[in-house]
Amino acid sequence: MDLYTLHKAHVLTPWSAQAALNPPLIVRGEGAYLVDQEGKRYLDLTSGLVAVNLGHGHPRVVRAIQEQAQTLCYAPPSFFHDKRALLARRLSELSPWPEGARVFFTPSGTEANEDALKMVRTLTGRFKVLAAYRSFHGSTHGSSALTGENRRFAAEPAVPGALHFFAPYPYRSPFYTLDPKEEVARALDHLERVLLHEDPARVAAIFLEPVVGSNGVIVYPEGYLEGVRRIADRYGILLVFDEVMTGFGRTGAPFAAQRLGVLPDLITFAKGVTSAYVPLGGVLVREGLARRFDQEVLWAGHTYSGHPLAVAAGLAAVEAYLEEGLFERGRLLESWLKEGLGALWQKHPFIGEVRGLGAFFALELVKDRSTKEPLSPWHAPLSPAMQGLVRALLREGVYVMAKHNILIIAPPLTLKEAELEAGLAALDRALRGLEVEAG
Repeated sequence: MDLYTLHKAHVLTPWSAQAALNPPLIVRGEGAYLVDQEGKRYLDLTSGLVAVNLGHGHPRVVRAIQEQAQTLCYAPPSFFHDKRALLARRLSELSPWPEGARVFFTPSGTEANEDALKMVRTLTGRFKVLAAYRSFHGSTHGSSALTGENRRFAAEPAVPGALHFFAPYPYRSPFYTLDPKEEVARALDHLERVLLHEDPARVAAIFLEPVVGSNGVIVYPEGYLEGVRRIADRYGILLVFDEVMTGFGRTGAPFAAQRLGVLPDLITFAKGVTSAYVPLGGVLVREGLARRFDQEVLWAGHTYSGHPLAVAAGLAAVEAYLEEGLFERGRLLESWLKEGLGALWQKHPFIGEVRGLGAFFALELVKDRSTKEPLSPWHAPLSPAMQGLVRALLREGVYVMAKHNILIIAPPLTLKEAELEAGLAALDRALRGLEVEAG
């Protein structure tokens, strides 16, 4: 039995009906490329799942994993460990708070949000938490309760106390306006109304992706996050930024909190902290809150909290980001992406909107620009047209993550301009084929 048949026979692939799956079988990664078992190269324009920020096979991180494997592969999280200490110090230095932060390490982003949920309830003595409808915070039970889209449905009935509200989405305004300032004003009024109906004195925290991730790469209009911060302060509510996707240079700063100029109370992270080479996540807790746990038990823990291989990879990744200027390089990629994707918008009527920040962009695809009817419906499997577009891109040797009617363009921060140009040319051809097929 060949490897492809073996994989299909024995592996359950996430978020998919299994019978129709026909992806490449990847065996190697090189810089901005994935390579399949037949040697075909795929330009990775979404950094895996918006995670491989350093590109594939960065030698510094690979070497750190090898060296750590020769020294110590596991130590209980109740013991102290050298690489945990060094990485935690680095993350505290990178955090947006002048006072610094402490780090609770987890194996992944979903567990980071689960543990942040426990922490905010402990820190405030309150039970309820709010999160936006168009959001994803993870696939385990508590983070699924926070999630505002269809991937939460299989976990329902969910963990109680997680409630949802509508956040701004200027292209498809839930507040019936085309004016960004009015969108912000109505969204903040809506949030405050939800709080008043739930009793803000019972609300522990508001969870937000500072830039919406897999549900559309929505950049909130100016003033919205600042307004949420003011509302949270007014009622003694903690603000949690889920930076699992936006952290580690993705928006042109170590964290989106710095790029956007809004300070949360906690930050959850994963993905880019190791460039996804080894699973690692965590919760950054500003020092003023973290010291509460000096005398109060922290009721959270995992067998793999701060796993030695993971934190060694994380420490090497952070050093690479710093030495190679990659936290800032997202701003250069932003200029390339705005220009290149904007040119595609001019050519292809199926592109309803181009939006993004740093090295984190999306194309929202529509059947008709005037009606904005999605090319693939939200809360449904990808339409045949979207599936065909993904297949066309793979034939072109390009991988782009598709979610709903969205293509997410979030390349490695190490991407070269010529590589991006080649990828955008392939995307141009794939879109042209889609239009010929539709016409």
